[in-house]
Amino acid sequence: MSVDVDGLTHRYGERTALDGVSFAVRGGEVFGLVGPNGGGKTTLFKILSTALTPSSGFARVAGIDVRDGAVRRRIGVVFQSPSLDGKLKVGENLLHHGHLYGLSGAALRARIDEELSRFGLADRKGDRVEKLSGGLQRRVELAKALLHRPEVLLLDEPSTGLDPGARRDLWDALRSLKGVTVLLTTHLLEEAERCDRLAILHKGRIAALGEPMALRGEIGGDIVSMRSRDPGRLASSIREKWGEEPQVVDGTVRLSKERGHEVVVRLVESFPGLIESVTVAKPSLEDVFLAKTREVWS
Repeated sequence: MSVDVDGLTHRYGERTALDGVSFAVRGGEVFGLVGPNGGGKTTLFKILSTALTPSSGFARVAGIDVRDGAVRRRIGVVFQSPSLDGKLKVGENLLHHGHLYGLSGAALRARIDEELSRFGLADRKGDRVEKLSGGLQRRVELAKALLHRPEVLLLDEPSTGLDPGARRDLWDALRSLKGVTVLLTTHLLEEAERCDRLAILHKGRIAALGEPMALRGEIGGDIVSMRSRDPGRLASSIREKWGEEPQVVDGTVRLSKERGHEVVVRLVESFPGLIESVTVAKPSLEDVFLAKTREVWS
């Protein structure tokens, strides 16, 4: 396994940020750590990137315990906050980064050209980083993180601040990597859908783990979503008359039902004047989160 986490726990004083977290990431896959703010994913990322020592349990990356400084040569890290020097040129940023890993001379220059070409940045080598768009800067970050040829690439909220086009380009770049295991954190469910597997972290524990499609399949049935001028009243009425437990998410009343299309007419007839529109769809990752944690995603 490229990443192996077993019983990982971390506390900040009296607060438990991670509570016995265990999972494994296979070589070459794209694995997502998903969850709301405060769920524990940032603490876990800091531990895996060696920025924080766990209180108990263990984590191995590329077969090396994260407490061992040798692991840093086996990982590439892209933090949420930019780590590039905006006043330096693209090539200069990579050059200085390579020096930190003992690279120099023709070998380093060849690797710089190789990584810049990989991410479509060959013609930007002489540009100052501060002149680049956010999407291009993110690509430079990726090129820098891969310069020393790590086995595992760790990304913290990699698409933060990117427009949809830049986000798509970022994922195209990640999918083009061969032989590199990618582990990323995100709070964007549409981004989590792109992962091979993912873990939903909630209150320091893993609430769900698996492939996105398999997780959605665990919910089963359909999701009936109803728009109403008074969603709270509609939800209460459904509980009272039907004995169901709908949830209100962003002003929409949602109900999980087998063969959801068959209950649409009955809903409209049972609650006249309360329902403005009804849609039926298969469960999403948001529905997985709601089912596993009983909380609204935020």
